[in-house]
Amino acid sequence: MTDYVASLWQEINDSDEVPEEFVKKREEVLQRLSLFTEETSKIDELLNDESVVSNLRSDKVANLKFLEQQHGVTIEMVDMLYDFGRFQYSCANYGDAAHLLDQFRILSTDNEKASSASWGKLAADILTQNWEVAMEEVNKVKESIDTKLFNNPLAQLQHRTWLIHWTLFPFFNYEPARDIITEMFFSPSFINTIQTNCPWILRYLAAAVITNRSRTRNTGAYQKQLKDLVRVVRQEGYEYNDPVTEFVKALYVDFDFEEAQKKLGEAEEVLKGDFFLSASADLFVEAARHLISESYCKIHQRIDIKDLSARLGLNQDEGEKWIVNLIRDTRMDGKLDYKEGTVLMNHPANSVYQQVIERTKGSFFRTSVLSAAVAK
Repeated sequence: MTDYVASLWQEINDSDEVPEEFVKKREEVLQRLSLFTEETSKIDELLNDESVVSNLRSDKVANLKFLEQQHGVTIEMVDMLYDFGRFQYSCANYGDAAHLLDQFRILSTDNEKASSASWGKLAADILTQNWEVAMEEVNKVKESIDTKLFNNPLAQLQHRTWLIHWTLFPFFNYEPARDIITEMFFSPSFINTIQTNCPWILRYLAAAVITNRSRTRNTGAYQKQLKDLVRVVRQEGYEYNDPVTEFVKALYVDFDFEEAQKKLGEAEEVLKGDFFLSASADLFVEAARHLISESYCKIHQRIDIKDLSARLGLNQDEGEKWIVNLIRDTRMDGKLDYKEGTVLMNHPANSVYQQVIERTKGSFFRTSVLSAAVAK
């Protein structure tokens, strides 16, 4: 990192010479690196020795006692792993930092330092773009927040806020993490954190739900997520809004298709300028157009292709192809009339009995939960 700063100074000042202060700083860093390497070499070798590792158990106190009696390992030597890990992180050696902090967590009985090491390892895995391991660390940090901070709600709120922001990196860079993190964000504790402490995260949650449409549009889970998203956007409209959340509100709260089309254009520009969402801008627009079309077709029985195409920002030929593909993909009951330039949608009415069943579904469970809460 010192070399990088020195190179920046040379570039800014258009000079080939390196100031003495950078040379001196570099020597100090190399000396500390050599010292840390020497002082942690013994414990590092032990933790890489299969015969030693096989004797370790889940009880950290017992492990320390075993290592102290059999190999002369002290608490100070364990703490040195933590200090060396932080030093490697400051030097931008993130892979080595993650390794050292993981070794420290295996042995340390200091819960505060172990928690700090977990955050440090998560940061190092994110910076090395080791997304699979980073997701494992997200789960460990989440579990730590739930179990070790249960008696401190304010600390839980703060730590969950940090975790929400840090997970944006794997959220939009690692496809297998999308569903896991979306589900985590919608869990009661995390959605409450978003509403209380960081409502701007709704932009990313909305973008994730909408772009997930192409994979999970026919599942109950997706419909539930969309319903929850609309509820939260409606609730938090007074606190936070941007073109992405306003698109959701216009389409699903106000059913204003013209406003939804306008906000979609604004959302596209916002997404293209967003660090996390720029790569998903085109996918978002495509999925949003499908949602507009589906909602429009569900409400109207006779649809003018030219009008719908204009609402989607397409010309009439593109609009016809779009509607044909939409009817085919979603298996809607619709008939295209090329002469009239319209689509006739068939909306069979549900029986009264089916409507009652749908509306009362889950009411017994909700009543039981409410009764249990009142009983407390």
